[in-house]
Amino acid sequence: MGLRRILLLQSDSALLTELRIILRFLDCEVIACDLDTLRDETEPEFDAIFVGVDDDIEKVVLRIVELYRQAPLVLVMDKSPTRPLPAGLENRASAVLAWPTNHATLSACLEKISRGAPEVVNVRPSELFRSLTGASAAVQRTRKLIQQVAPSDATVLILGESGTGKEVIARNLHYYSARRSKPFVPVNCGAIPGELLESELFGHEKGAFTGALSSRQGRFEMAEGGTLFLDEIGDMPLSMQVKLLRVLQERCFERVGSNRTIQCDVRIIAATHRNLEEEIGRNRFREDLYYRLNVFPIDVPSLRERLEDVPTLVEDLTARLKAEKRGDMRLTPAALRVLQRYHWPGNVRELANLIERLAILFPNGVVDAADLPEKFQQYVKPEDATLRREPNAESVSATDGLVLARLPGEGLDLREHLNNLECELIKQALDECNGVVAHAANLLKMRRTTLVEKLRKYGLRGEETTVI
Repeated sequence: MGLRRILLLQSDSALLTELRIILRFLDCEVIACDLDTLRDETEPEFDAIFVGVDDDIEKVVLRIVELYRQAPLVLVMDKSPTRPLPAGLENRASAVLAWPTNHATLSACLEKISRGAPEVVNVRPSELFRSLTGASAAVQRTRKLIQQVAPSDATVLILGESGTGKEVIARNLHYYSARRSKPFVPVNCGAIPGELLESELFGHEKGAFTGALSSRQGRFEMAEGGTLFLDEIGDMPLSMQVKLLRVLQERCFERVGSNRTIQCDVRIIAATHRNLEEEIGRNRFREDLYYRLNVFPIDVPSLRERLEDVPTLVEDLTARLKAEKRGDMRLTPAALRVLQRYHWPGNVRELANLIERLAILFPNGVVDAADLPEKFQQYVKPEDATLRREPNAESVSATDGLVLARLPGEGLDLREHLNNLECELIKQALDECNGVVAHAANLLKMRRTTLVEKLRKYGLRGEETTVI
């Protein structure tokens, strides 16, 4: 199997005992303790760490990551959780194991971790929380609404700008409902021509219209027992709105070309970026359908309403790119500050596209404020410069004057890296001082003769010194 020494942390003593027995049965050496007695001093190395999801899970995981950076982390959580995992937590874990589990599933989990595979075992897809990452008050309100309405069968209307993640909300509602084992079927009402939408939703019989060569199920039948997500409901033609209203009222429909009534058990979740009350006033949306859909509205905040979440979202998106082996790009604090000043008309979708673009332009590199696309440069401030002069300061500190790069996962040659950094800073100092070596030496807080030696070392040239 490859895994031998395992640290097991859990506040639930019953789960702790059961999991310890199973792991020992699989020939693993298990060191178990509860979450309250997790030691702060460094322990021996572990091949994996299993942690039971609890109210203090974020604090515990942060401590584990600090103490055991190299050990794979497995989150053990109930199969029917009462609340979502905290934002970004799944990205820190190598696997999420649903409990109770069985011998085969646990063995597969251990085998995948031992091979270094990032798969999540028996749990929802990682993209489920893509736009719910963050700890802002706006996101917390949205999570609370999801937790309140998900267990019911109430119709939900999700409102928000394009790119805010309305489908993410819908998938969360489905996952945390009693219908999670049944299908989640999305339909984009704005992407399907009006004349085809009826057939798409309700299906059709063979010969019902030209081109209907066989009978076909509609989305309502495909979603039986589960959830039907009607995205961009505000773009649905009025003729279809009437038919949808009947289904919502009577819970039955007929396929196109058939007179046989089909009963349906489907939860409806609708979403739109339009203001439906304004659409009603313009006679483009039926008022009676609006009130049928608007049983439980959820307003998804725009990204500019939660700019404090941008760093966490960036971390989430870059971690996903790394997991998909599409680059390990990092942003400097200065670049993150610039992104937090931008207004984000495209919301999270625009941010995701930007991160993907930067990963292509700077593979396995570090992106600074100056590396961001042109439209972001107007948000760059003097304090975002990589190297700046501090008036009346005796020195430039490493944390105040420089934006430090993160250590690459594969490591680096420190001597070569420091030489390259020193050479680059000397070049910048010479440029700022118009090549005058004495002035550059003052800026770098070093003796002129020392700088002359470094110029020789790196093959650079200044006005006062000819370097051979």
